[in-house]
Amino acid sequence: MNHYINTDTGAVSDVIPELPYEEPLPSEKTSASRRRGAEIRWGKLDNAAHLFPAIAGEGMSNVYRVSVTLKEPVEQPLLQEALGIVLPKFSVFNCRLRQGMFWYYFEENGKPAPKVEEEHTYPCQYIEENTNNNYLFRVSFFEKRINLEVFHVLTDGTGALYFLKELAYQYLRLAHPELREAYGDGLSCQTSLNTEDSFIQNYKKGRFAKGYKSGKAYILKGPIFPTGKMGLIHGKMPVESLKQAAKKYDASINEYMVAVFAWSVYQGYLKGMPSKRPVSISVPVNLRPYYHSVTTKNFFVMVTASFLPQKENQPFEDVIASIKKTLREQMTIENIEHILSYNVTGERMMITRTIPLIFKNPGLRGIYNMHAKANTATVTNMGTVTVAPEYKDYIEDFGVFLSRSKGQNTKLSLISYEGTLTATISSVMKDTRLQQIFYRYLAQAGIPVTIESNGVYYE
Repeated sequence: MNHYINTDTGAVSDVIPELPYEEPLPSEKTSASRRRGAEIRWGKLDNAAHLFPAIAGEGMSNVYRVSVTLKEPVEQPLLQEALGIVLPKFSVFNCRLRQGMFWYYFEENGKPAPKVEEEHTYPCQYIEENTNNNYLFRVSFFEKRINLEVFHVLTDGTGALYFLKELAYQYLRLAHPELREAYGDGLSCQTSLNTEDSFIQNYKKGRFAKGYKSGKAYILKGPIFPTGKMGLIHGKMPVESLKQAAKKYDASINEYMVAVFAWSVYQGYLKGMPSKRPVSISVPVNLRPYYHSVTTKNFFVMVTASFLPQKENQPFEDVIASIKKTLREQMTIENIEHILSYNVTGERMMITRTIPLIFKNPGLRGIYNMHAKANTATVTNMGTVTVAPEYKDYIEDFGVFLSRSKGQNTKLSLISYEGTLTATISSVMKDTRLQQIFYRYLAQAGIPVTIESNGVYYE
């Protein structure tokens, strides 16, 4: 019997104490500890993280954003103070990236926290370590919103949310002394500091390693913004209305939203016509619930939902049927284990481990570019966010969105809080036809949608 993983939820529990950093290979050590006269902690990159330093740059930052909106304006000095208190507790964030002979690795960063600034530019810009105290994340604010932007080498969205929530809690304790007096500066019992590489801990040796499908997908093309500029459109809608709409097709919210996005591509770019290449949507799967992990590092795999238009004007029912079928075929425990094995086996092959990094990086970029042609876009669902009860009255909303990647100029990100789902389409394309079709379809399906934008399309 096949077992299925529901990506609509991703709650974790049972906090595990932080694990120590692992010692790097002798060839990867520097003389930093001798220069500073103190012991420095080191850490390996997790399995998913090895790719990001090889492909990141100004045009493809591999930076994503999670945010929390409070019910009061954010004060910069208090947010800076809160960051200084919280950062040392999270070793996953309190580090810098170093380059060894064979692999990148992390080194504990002893510098002050990066400067918190009011948001003044486009989101998800490439993080220049030299101007950011060597940290691989940034914190900014705008009115009532706190933004956390993270280079994906550190962690995925779940790990980032651990950090963001604790930052918000600490800020609120500084802004409201009665909260600090009542709860102190300790971390919430819901927060994990675990730093294990759950890829290595959970993959099964000897399992046949089946890779990702790499057939070419339909790619969205058209005029794009200058490097660094990105448009955002947020659609807020009731979770209950989405559930009712999805239920009509015997689908989960995740399946339904992926299908609506694929339908928008089919209608907006293919004009309802047949295509030799499928509309393929990459869907990240949070593996923590599946493996009972609470790691704060990356722990996800990618599966693909696809629809191949074979005749003119196929109805939405055909699209969602194909999306459901392809997703459910890949979301079995057996397939997830195959993907996990494939990812880890490649890293642990001795021949790969001994290739110098200067030669390894071009190879990683080549493999990435080949696989990038297999997907039209990404739809990620962060599930439902919960907060500690004592801070609930101070928090309005959460948000998430992704930056562009190779071949994927437009992406959809989903996150829910207190009965409202926020669906954000982030895009570097000037054309908004996909966005218009997407949100209009939801509204016509009886789902009340409130639209917000970062104003880029009106400049």
